[in-house]
Amino acid sequence: MLFDSTAYILFLILATLAYWCLPFRKQNYMLLAASYFFYGWWDWRFLILMAVSTVVDYLVAHKIAASSDERTRRFWLLFSLILNFSFLGVFKYFNFFVDSMAHLAGLLGMKQIPVSVWRILLPPGISFYTFQEVAYIVDVYHRKVEPAKSLVDYALFISLFPHLIAGPIQRPSHLLPQVQKERVWDPAKAFDGLILILEGLFRKVVIADNCALIANAIFSGSFGGPNAMTVSLGTYAFAWQIYGDFSGYSSIARGSAQLLGFHFMVNFRQPYLAESLQDFWRRWHISLSTWLRDYLYIPLGGNRLGKVRTYINLMLTMLLGGLWHGANWTFVVWGGIHGAGLAVERLFTGKHEIAPSSSLLGRWGRRIVIFHLVCLAWIFFRIPSFGGAWEQIAALASWQWNPAYLTALVFLACYVFALFLLDLQLESSKGEHVFASYPYSLRVATGIAFCVLITLFGANQESAFIYFRF
Repeated sequence: MLFDSTAYILFLILATLAYWCLPFRKQNYMLLAASYFFYGWWDWRFLILMAVSTVVDYLVAHKIAASSDERTRRFWLLFSLILNFSFLGVFKYFNFFVDSMAHLAGLLGMKQIPVSVWRILLPPGISFYTFQEVAYIVDVYHRKVEPAKSLVDYALFISLFPHLIAGPIQRPSHLLPQVQKERVWDPAKAFDGLILILEGLFRKVVIADNCALIANAIFSGSFGGPNAMTVSLGTYAFAWQIYGDFSGYSSIARGSAQLLGFHFMVNFRQPYLAESLQDFWRRWHISLSTWLRDYLYIPLGGNRLGKVRTYINLMLTMLLGGLWHGANWTFVVWGGIHGAGLAVERLFTGKHEIAPSSSLLGRWGRRIVIFHLVCLAWIFFRIPSFGGAWEQIAALASWQWNPAYLTALVFLACYVFALFLLDLQLESSKGEHVFASYPYSLRVATGIAFCVLITLFGANQESAFIYFRF
């Protein structure tokens, strides 16, 4: 059930109406049933895996909290971590390792091993809810949160449908208390939620899907062989496609949650306005970057064990962050580029962050440099093979011109400029919602404008959100 589908809109309307007609405890039961229905829409068998991990972690959390013996607590923590990451490893990376071993066997001259019978279907959103379960268990272990008293409350915290498939990854300390207490209907927050949903649909079906038309055409060879112009156009188009796509999903998720009385963290803060890679990762997929920082980088030692260990920890964090995105070595290279960039920045700045430039020219100069470094890494994210990625990069040295390139550039610029203006407004206001501090009449007009733009300029193509794959 895609967020930009008629089925989801009808589902959300019916769920919201039924939800606000019920008392608090029944609301949680109803939302849990609705969330499992939403997840089972793809394949009911996926529900079994999520339900098993939910029940196990609920029981393990109580075992950890009830024990004062550190060995017992550590045993149950490791049990939960091994179980969760085993589920994630088997369902997300089994095909990857089977394919890698078959390829290695072929390189060694061994008979090709048939692998099709070993392939496993990837449950949607398994990376997201697994990371949420891990955060919960670790926080309970460190006594940062109390274990949920109700299995229904904990199951709803894990499966609440707006964040279930592609985040944002919700922290236990932020969302679980909201699940456990009564929500009150707030018309202002509901209106903000509607604007967020419309903004998200605009980012997805107008910006991302139209940018995808160019990116897909170029990388499929419809514009001819790769050269400097096609590679640049395709990479720019994909950069704005993935940003519009994922930030659009996050906005719809946040807006849907607000209709139900919940607040989700902001997951994107204008990442292409970043002045350093550190700044980029404070703005891009914030729920993941902060999860990696708190549950991987800091436990590895962070910056507390000397310079060399700090660089190693940065690289490990970003390499694993890349692998989290997909079962392909190109994702690891993508993470490695970012890890190396972060290490180089730290080498020249020490423990201090790169200070924002005091001049307008310097600020935009940095933004342009960081944007292009991010775009270079996006090539490995977009192209599924090393050979294809290197072919695109090598083609940057080859210049060709075709009048069709100008048409594609103008088409792309129109959509990029629209999202760029939206980001500039959010950057200047520092708000969580577009035009959040403006008069109500202007915000209504904004919502109407989003509806018109979605109707007139939606790409009208079946295009699943990119991060559904992760």
